Amino acid sequence: MGKVCDICGKGKIAGNKVSHSLRHSRRTWKPNLRRVRANVNGTVKRINVCTRCLRSGKVQRAE
Repeated sequence: MGKVCDICGKGKIAGNKVSHSLRHSRRTWKPNLRRVRANVNGTVKRINVCTRCLRSGKVQRAE
């Protein structure tokens, strides 16, 4: 599926772009991902994490 958050699984979603004249064309929304060094089960790993998980404290960043 491409890049997804390794914590919550958030990934790319698709929908319609709607102009002012209500014409529809397909578009995608991508998650705001950051590649961070995090403590995973006591070891330091690089994982892709969305900013929502970083801000809520679901990820413990490595020093």
